[in-house]
Amino acid sequence: MEDRPVTAPSLRLGLTTTGDAASLDRVARLGLTAWEWVRFDTSLAGPGTTDWRPHAEMIGALCQARGLRLSAIAAWYRNPLDPRQTGPARAAFLRALEVAAFLGVRTVAGFSGAVVETVVDERGGHPVYQPFENYLPQMLAFWEPLAQVAAERGLRIAFENCPQGRHRLPVMNYNWMGQPALWERFFDATRCPNLGLEWDPSHLVCQLIDPVKNLRKFASRVFHVHAKDAWINRPLLEQYGICHPGVSEHRFPGLGQVDWREIIRVLTASGYDSDLTIEGFHDPVYRDHPAQPEGPLAGRRLEDQGVLIAKRNLETLL
Repeated sequence: MEDRPVTAPSLRLGLTTTGDAASLDRVARLGLTAWEWVRFDTSLAGPGTTDWRPHAEMIGALCQARGLRLSAIAAWYRNPLDPRQTGPARAAFLRALEVAAFLGVRTVAGFSGAVVETVVDERGGHPVYQPFENYLPQMLAFWEPLAQVAAERGLRIAFENCPQGRHRLPVMNYNWMGQPALWERFFDATRCPNLGLEWDPSHLVCQLIDPVKNLRKFASRVFHVHAKDAWINRPLLEQYGICHPGVSEHRFPGLGQVDWREIIRVLTASGYDSDLTIEGFHDPVYRDHPAQPEGPLAGRRLEDQGVLIAKRNLETLL
């Protein structure tokens, strides 16, 4: 396959999944028409394989046979700015950009990472994170060269805004893009318009941020969307505060507090050109439960039901 330009697509509903035939059969069986390729870095097209084209061609054929569109390639969801990961992360993103251009996919996604350094608080004797914003030059130094490679291929890089901290908050985390205040700093500083967001409203709800207001401000930087909802238990919040187990939980779209009708309207008005990709495995009820723990949900396989609930809730708005 040759590198080729891509046109702006109509919005589809998809699922995050791995790039094998059984997983893509599941996407089609559930009535979805798009997907995001997760765990790319460990796949047969990842940086550990020299001859990646046959596997990429197979992925393209599997998609074509099932009427599926590959919305984004998820390259690396750890910390690229951790010195132990920088080399493998860069290799994963470079390979993902190659494969994306080969398959005609516009977006490569992942975590932005952060420089994590601590100092000891003398009063308490405990380690304290140095502010991430101190390390903006390191962020730019890692990402802008990759953005240039992407731009040469007509591609873009999208950072998921998952905080990766305790209680779903940006506390003791490793992802710069978990905090909208830091998005502003980064986007104001970078010279690369093809660096943007893999936007997930659930992570905003869990920080008590209004996702619609947030989207109105940053819509031009949203390159891919994870369709995931969240719920804030207000009585528990008012009694114990936000840093308490159970105050926030992720849910499938339609089972939380996200205003999907307005989000889809804002995305459409802003010219959003990718898909809504349902991200499963997070809902505490509609998931595949292990057989060992006691309780009424032990052994229940409810993940597909959750995906279908999300699909029914979202497709009525499209």
